[in-house]
Parts: sequence; C-alpha cells; structure tokens
Amino acid sequence: MALHALTAHSPVPHLPEGPGPIIVMVHGYKFSPDMPRHDPFEHILSMTPAPGRRSAVSWPRHLGFRGRSEDGVAIGYGWHARGPIWRVTEAALEAGAALARIIEALQSRHPARPIHAIAHSLDARVVLEAMARLEAPALNRVILLSPADWTDHAHAALGSVAGDAAEVFNITARENDLFDTLLARAVPQAAPALGQGLPSAPGNWLDIQLDHPQTEAALARLGHRLAPSSRAVCHWSSYLRPGVFAFYKRLLRAPETLPMTQLRAALPTQMQPKWSRLPLVPAAKPAILRATTKGAPA
Repeated sequence: MALHALTAHSPVPHLPEGPGPIIVMVHGYKFSPDMPRHDPFEHILSMTPAPGRRSAVSWPRHLGFRGRSEDGVAIGYGWHARGPIWRVTEAALEAGAALARIIEALQSRHPARPIHAIAHSLDARVVLEAMARLEAPALNRVILLSPADWTDHAHAALGSVAGDAAEVFNITARENDLFDTLLARAVPQAAPALGQGLPSAPGNWLDIQLDHPQTEAALARLGHRLAPSSRAVCHWSSYLRPGVFAFYKRLLRAPETLPMTQLRAALPTQMQPKWSRLPLVPAAKPAILRATTKGAPA
C-alpha cells in the first residue's frame, strides 16, 4: 500500500503497478495542509491521526489500506480550506481544477486501475468541479459525504464526460439540515443545496439519507448494520457513525457486489422532510448553534 499526500502543487507520483484501486480522499472545510494545527494529513487523511480529537478517524485505514500491495493506492488531497466560507467556496473551484489534473495524470499512467473518490462537506464541491473539468471517463465511483454544494453544480458535473461515466453516491442526513441552512445564508445561491437530494438526477446518481429508518433497515439487510443515529445535529456523522465505513469500503472496493441498481431498489424512494428530526423553536436555536461547534475538525 502507498499513501500519498498531495496538494495542488504536488508532482503526481509514479505509482507501483498492482491490482488494487486508486482512492482519492478529500477533506472538508477548516482544514489546511499549510497550517500544522489544521493539517488534514495529520488528521482524517492519516493512517495514524494525531490523538485527542473526536473527529480524527483515519479514512485510509477504514477504507481498507493496511500496508499490502494488493490494497491499492490511497491519495490524500489537501488544500487551504480556511477563512470566510464564501471565499473558501470560490477557492474550492480552483482546488477542483488542480485535482482534475492529478486525476488525469493518474488515469493516463494507470488506465487499468479504477479511480474512486470520497469527499466530505465543502470538498464535495472540489470533486464535482474536478469531474466537470475531466475530459476522459477517469472516475469510477464517487462518494459525497454531507456535501456542501448546490444542485446546479452537480448537474453541470454530471453533464461532463467523466460525470456521465461515474457513479455518484450522495450521502445526506437530516442531522445535517442546520449546516445546509447556515451555508445557504452565508453563501446565497439560486439553486438548492444537495442535502435534500438532486432533482431530476440521471441514473448514475443516488441520494442516500443515512439516518432514514428505512435506509438503516435496508443497509442492515445488505449486511451493513449501522450504529443508532443518536444526534439531532451533526455535520460529521457521515463518517463518524460506526458502521458507515464498512459500507463505503464495499462500495469502492467491491462494487460488483453492490450495484447501484440493487442499492437503489432497496432504499426508500423519498427522503424525510427537512427538519423532520429537529423541531426547532426559537429558544433552542442558540443552544443548537453552540452544539454545532463541538467535534469540529478545527
């Protein structure tokens, strides 16, 4: 196994040949490889994250990278995602353009190896921008965790050559409704956020509300029993919730065992309404807003 930490300015490494996939992992808002305290390569994109942080779960380790050549190659992609959210939202497009160049180089050098991507929060925007810019069908499967992006950008990405060929799994939750609302107020857009799913999505896009009781039951029948959803508000449950990474690992490492068509047929056809898990009352809002800062990567 090789774990490579890349940024927009990193040279693309020459990877050893082997049977395993290339999995590109992209962090979310508030990380920056330029700042040691906020370095994603010491956090979720590390095999051994620095201790003492609740959200420091090793993505590569939970996706099956154990140091064996057959595991494939883990690519951690980092960029400066700190500052005002409106500014970082724009910078995400530049980070996506750089990521597209990296994926193009990887696909050109290793055309027989599948390339997958997984991203959280604002970095869903990075991956979708990369997809929109790719001029070849370079991505196989993409998992977006609590994406902080908008439906018009997703449709544009799916209309590209790479977007038409990839399978995209949009992992949402009613636990993230408050964050979608805060994003909409901080960075107003004409299009709705992806937290409520993608209307008129093509067949290679699948919305999955992770905290829907019917979703939980369906995943259990497919062999993926998740820990109970215990939080009304959480932006990180899409990767902190026990059991979810076994599901993501299967999607990326054994796609033939769980085709999108089979998964779609097993899941509920509609998401639960926004705020359905959180009856907001004015007196509760300050406490809820304070609670959202707990467990943040920063």
